[in-house]
Amino acid sequence: MTTRPLRAIPSPCVNVCMLHADSDLCIGCKRTVEEIGRWTSYSEEERQRIMDELPQRTHDID
Repeated sequence: MTTRPLRAIPSPCVNVCMLHADSDLCIGCKRTVEEIGRWTSYSEEERQRIMDELPQRTHDID
């Protein structure tokens, strides 16, 4: 049996933890509170999907 090597996707946290009042996204990493809390339980695919969405979210809180 062959196993797929883990491709770790690190947390995008930058230690600036404050929620934007209008969007409820973290000002530092642009994730929701739910995404932050569940990050370690998400699959690599779910983490990658979130990472792919983060650049657009920057526009949502500027």
